[in-house]
Amino acid sequence: MSSCGAPEQGVDVAVGETEVVLTGKVKAAGEPVGGAFVRLLDSTGEFTAEVVSSEQGDFRFYAAPGEWTIRVLHRSGNGQASVTASGPGVHPVEVAVA
Repeated sequence: MSSCGAPEQGVDVAVGETEVVLTGKVKAAGEPVGGAFVRLLDSTGEFTAEVVSSEQGDFRFYAAPGEWTIRVLHRSGNGQASVTASGPGVHPVEVAVA
């Protein structure tokens, strides 16, 4: 259980028919990166939320439909990726750090 109130990362999640979930994995050289700070930025670049990736590199955000940027900060490097959530459902994204 997370002490910061964020959902537990790296577990399967039931998604309601109106929910938008951005989920993915942080990797470096093809290997999962745990303990990375994963930030969610809206379409204007404004900070919206942050979670810490699980030991397996997993992260998840509940969001609204739209254009999002996932930015990752870790001691082994940084990275970012864009994701378009056109509607409800699970929207996967992988972020490489270098």
